[in-house]
Amino acid sequence: MEREKVSITIITYNEEDNIRACLESISWADEIVVVDSGSNDKTVEICKEYTERVFFNTWEGMKEQKACAVEKASNSWVFSLDADERVTDTLKNFVLKELQSPASDGYRFPRKNYFLGKWLKHGGWYPDHVLRLFRKDKGHFGGINPHDRVIIENGSVATVDTPIVHITYKSLSQYLHKQNMYSSISAQEKVKGGKPGKVSPFMIVMKTAEKFLEVYIIKKGFLDGFHGLIAAIGATCAAFFKHAKIWELTHNKYSPVP
Repeated sequence: MEREKVSITIITYNEEDNIRACLESISWADEIVVVDSGSNDKTVEICKEYTERVFFNTWEGMKEQKACAVEKASNSWVFSLDADERVTDTLKNFVLKELQSPASDGYRFPRKNYFLGKWLKHGGWYPDHVLRLFRKDKGHFGGINPHDRVIIENGSVATVDTPIVHITYKSLSQYLHKQNMYSSISAQEKVKGGKPGKVSPFMIVMKTAEKFLEVYIIKKGFLDGFHGLIAAIGATCAAFFKHAKIWELTHNKYSPVP
């Protein structure tokens, strides 16, 4: 039976350490579309070994960049993948079989997130469902940067058990850098949206405490051992800095030092 064709889309920026393994895992795709935002390492060079459909687009934001990649896809089905994600043979076989006679307009997958080399099973890190495979005419990217998501308003979505493998952070330095960057983007997006809410020092403290309790206690991050503790503290710090940065952006500039 002839199946529907699928385009796999990826956005990149200085991903030479990740991108080859990602591309190797999707060499079976009918089309691979890469949108790069100006890498100055070997990312683009590596991508061109696997596909001719490599484009440049000035960085506008996570969801905007992914939407750009989807627009450039030639096929009616799109599988959006991150450069640090991998498609297993089991997942590949599911996609190829399902597209022979798709039962839904979109498919949501769990993510097997590896943090400092360990698969985290708690603390909100698993199953971490993401909608990634969808009909191009049914889905679009939305959400609030940096947390983009595919939205299907008029269509059916199925949840699949087979996971995407996600190699998140390979070092503490990378984790801290990303948490700082993401907290800045989140704060800026909240303020830009005009609804940052009232942010007081007391609220910042409460939100920070709530995040640690949520990740480490309620979602049982402690069951992942020391890795779980590091991840929980990182998420807590990100929550603190996100709200502190909103406070900074919505208050008067610092008074000059006398």
